[in-house]
Amino acid sequence: MVEVTRTFRVNKPVEMVVAYLADFGNAAVWDPSIESSTRLDSGPVNVGATWKTVSKAMGRSTELTYRLERLEPARITLVASNKYADSTDDITVRPIEGGSEITYATQVELRGMAKMAEPLVQRELERLGDETAEGITAAITDL
Repeated sequence: MVEVTRTFRVNKPVEMVVAYLADFGNAAVWDPSIESSTRLDSGPVNVGATWKTVSKAMGRSTELTYRLERLEPARITLVASNKYADSTDDITVRPIEGGSEITYATQVELRGMAKMAEPLVQRELERLGDETAEGITAAITDL
């Protein structure tokens, strides 16, 4: 299993941060690996909402379908899968003076022959973790 966690601060309140990050359609703005994220259903963003994403990492494009599994006042969990991997993004947000602290944890379980690439995937996700934290910080600052 590949795991990456980043904790960082933003200058907006918890409620605003959670609402923004729960709408995974925004991920194309702040996640450098996501080329597009399109909502597959309609209505308010609630548990069960889904998005089709196209990601590019290590020179390869991959489609994933993300599902909002948990939406609480200070916690969001999104799960995704395709034939190569299962992914869980768990985001917690807590109030701090001047804004919020975000902890963004990603776990990826590779399947089949893809498991052999775990060390390479770990390095790539570490790099993307830093860029994603920077992207979220910039996007939320601009809200």
